[in-house]
Amino acid sequence: MLDRLSFPQPWLSLVLLTTWQLLSDGVSGASIVMGLILAWLIPQLTAGFWPERPAFVKAWRMPAYLAIVLKDIVVASFSVARLILSPRQPRPIFVCYPLKLEHPLAISMLASTISLTPGTVSADVSDDHETLLIHALDAGSDQEVIDAIHNRYEKRLMEMFQ
Repeated sequence: MLDRLSFPQPWLSLVLLTTWQLLSDGVSGASIVMGLILAWLIPQLTAGFWPERPAFVKAWRMPAYLAIVLKDIVVASFSVARLILSPRQPRPIFVCYPLKLEHPLAISMLASTISLTPGTVSADVSDDHETLLIHALDAGSDQEVIDAIHNRYEKRLMEMFQ
């Protein structure tokens, strides 16, 4: 009985309740009750899509990680624009990046970060989750791409997840 009343994803429930209150026409008893019902019901219905909770060890490091990613997106956007507008030909390469991350969410966050940054795209994750195939629009060498990704993103994600 207690299991049915629990919130399988408490953060999702909090976001749903807050969003409902922001979208409703003022805070009232009815909107709070409806928000609580939605905050409980939607995570119950989507529980199968959430096999395990994120294993953040140091979640407080996430804002710094997001700041670095946002800065890199802006800087890379200008670099790609400069590359496209210049007469110099890009040096595209595919890189097999050896993953040190083990948690599926951390690997997904790394792949998403790489794809969000202009000039790089995550193309595939190996079946054993040990290699990430990355396409870089302009790079000097495989090792240059590997070192940049490891130092900028993977180390920070390892601190958060392991």
